[in-house]
Amino acid sequence: MPELPEVETTCRGVEPYLAKHIIESVTVHCGRLRWPVSDEIYKLRGELVLSVSRRAKYLIVELHHGALLIHLGMSGSLRLTPPSLPLKKHDHLVFSLSNDKQLRFNDPRRFGSVLWTDDWTSHSLIRSLGPEPLEDDFNSDYLYQRAAGRKASIKQFLMDASIVVGVGNIYANEALFLAGISPKRSAGKISLQRMGVLVKQIKKVLESAIKQGGTTLRDFVNSNGEPGYFKQQLFVYGRKGMPCKCCGGALKEIRQNQRSTVYCMTCQK
Repeated sequence: MPELPEVETTCRGVEPYLAKHIIESVTVHCGRLRWPVSDEIYKLRGELVLSVSRRAKYLIVELHHGALLIHLGMSGSLRLTPPSLPLKKHDHLVFSLSNDKQLRFNDPRRFGSVLWTDDWTSHSLIRSLGPEPLEDDFNSDYLYQRAAGRKASIKQFLMDASIVVGVGNIYANEALFLAGISPKRSAGKISLQRMGVLVKQIKKVLESAIKQGGTTLRDFVNSNGEPGYFKQQLFVYGRKGMPCKCCGGALKEIRQNQRSTVYCMTCQK
């Protein structure tokens, strides 16, 4: 599943090819995504793209009278290709641009979405989201105050998008390991000082992943039109039973809210 760094990399990869260019046509090959493709999207011919940005895992493509909200879901990707490149299976939407490029939305599992909104800041999918993890308002005081009295595990707490956006399963595992905090510990029982360490590590792992992703931006316009997500150097995620890179002990895997959690019983308390 694309996580926040992958979505940020996608945003940076496609922005130069969309912003300040005109949508010459839109072809919808399959409108049955997580939600039906908005009717307004069929009528975007001749519209100028003003900007491309990201909020949480949503890509915001702003036009004069509204915006596209694009979510990649579990298997979605955006590719920039020449019009002559044959369509791939699951290329559900094709935006033809005035710079002789096509933006293609591909999603085998169809859990992604392409929606239209007159005001994206007040859209129901956006307005209740928590702060961005890399911005200043996501800090130790904020996280400690929001955690007060919460019995939920810190892992579940971090993955609540109303608390903070974009800290998905991979990065919650990694940040908790680097902060030395057990994923099973109740969020409300973590001190302000330890919350400060956790915030620092969340920012660190996300910034590192985005930096790694920057080396793959060229892959959004390569000859095959394939998106280039990056391989990550992970301490715990996906390493069940393998030795901890710090103490050498075997890493343990548990299930929390139907999601895999891998951690070190020695290094994380």
